[in-house]
Amino acid sequence: MQMNTTQETRPEALGDVQGICELPLTRAVVQYRDHHEMDAPGGRIEDIRLALVVEGRYAATSEVVDLGSGRVKVLDLSTELVVLDWAYGPTVDHVSELITAAAATREDEELRRYSFQLGMRVLERVGFGPLTRPTFLRVGYRDICRDLDLHEGTSIRLVLGPGRLTRAYLDYDACALIFRTAFHEPDAQLEHALTEAFPGADLRREEPIGAADSISYHVRFRLPTKLAEARTALASMRRGLAALMARFEPDRFASVEQLLETFGARETLSGMNIYEPLSQVVPVLPPIPGSHVVH
Repeated sequence: MQMNTTQETRPEALGDVQGICELPLTRAVVQYRDHHEMDAPGGRIEDIRLALVVEGRYAATSEVVDLGSGRVKVLDLSTELVVLDWAYGPTVDHVSELITAAAATREDEELRRYSFQLGMRVLERVGFGPLTRPTFLRVGYRDICRDLDLHEGTSIRLVLGPGRLTRAYLDYDACALIFRTAFHEPDAQLEHALTEAFPGADLRREEPIGAADSISYHVRFRLPTKLAEARTALASMRRGLAALMARFEPDRFASVEQLLETFGARETLSGMNIYEPLSQVVPVLPPIPGSHVVH
C-alpha cells in the first residue's frame, strides 16, 4: 500500500504577492488618474494625464512631468501602472534641465512646449488603441473646453436658469459625457435638451444613491476603435455642447461663436499621424447597472 504523506492544503501563493510595483520607473512614459496624485488631485485643463517619470526609484513616490502642462507632480504608481513607452536617458536629462530652469526663472513655456511635443510623439509611436484611447479623448476634450469654457478645470459649465447649473465632464474610459446637476428630481427641460443636442447617443439618467447625492445624466457614445472614430465622437460632443449653450445661454454663445469664427476651433488630433488597421470590431456597450434610459 502506498502511503500519501502530503497534506492537501490550500495553496498560499497569493500570500507571496505584494500587489505593489517595486520596479524603478525612471524614463517610463505612464498614464495616471486622479487617485495617483499625492499633491493636488484633479489636475488642470492643460494636463493630459500622460507623464514622463523623471525620478522613479520608488514607484510609490514617482516624480513625473505631465506631458501636456509641463507641471511636475508626485504620483503613487505602486498599485496601478500603465507604461506606454520609455524615453531615452538624454531625453530625461534634458527635461530635468528644463524643469530646473523653469523653477529658477519662473518661465515654463519651453518646458511645456517640449513636453507636449514629446507626448504627441509618444502617442503617434504607440498608436490608437484601448490603452491610449482615454488619453486621445482627453486631448480632444481639452480642446473643446478651451474653446467653449476656458477655466482651470476640464469641464464645461452651463447655466440652465436661475440657480440651475450643470457641469459637463467626459468619462474618458467610457467615452461618455456626464452632466452633473444639483437636482434631486428628474429635470424634463434638461432631458429634452440633451435628447435634441445629442441625437443617436445613449442618454441615461443616474438616480442619486444617498441623500447628499444628486441626479446626473450620462450621454454615451460608441467606444471608438480608431482615431477617426474618436474625432467623430468628439465633433458630436462639440456640436451638442454648443447647441446647449446656444439654447440656455444665447448671449454667451454669441461671444464664443464670434471668437471661434475669428481664430478657428482647436483640434490637436487633426495634426497627428497615426497608423490604424483597416478594420476593427466595435464592441456593443452593455447597459449601466442601476441606470434609466431617457426616452
